[in-house]
Amino acid sequence: MKLNPYLAFDGRCREAFEFYEKTLGGRITFIQTIGESPMASDMPTEAHGRVMHVTLEIGDQVLQGADAPPGQFTTPAGFCVAMHVDDVAEGERIFSALAQNGKVQMALQPTFWAKGFGMLIDQFGTPWIVNAGQVIGS
Repeated sequence: MKLNPYLAFDGRCREAFEFYEKTLGGRITFIQTIGESPMASDMPTEAHGRVMHVTLEIGDQVLQGADAPPGQFTTPAGFCVAMHVDDVAEGERIFSALAQNGKVQMALQPTFWAKGFGMLIDQFGTPWIVNAGQVIGS
């Protein structure tokens, strides 16, 4: 079994994933809008530019997402995307980029389990945890 986050957006999925691609050093391997899909004729014209599905590969990990149909988006709650990097400087770079125009909940700082740990909600509404230079656990 393999688990991966699947993120929902309210019309900003493409923008978010292009940002994640650049920030996390990944590669978008698939993206399709509702208008490009076989279901386009069944959807309102204003929904055609919304992303129906996107896949971002980051090393051997996958992050996926889509725009919710118009009027069906709900704000994410009760989860976060956790990332673990070995290099503290890389963790600081990623945390700083994700924090741009977002909300830092806990600044990146040393803890007993990692040389750097921080929490934030990015400008797209996605909650993140960044662990860098992990000391204990996994």
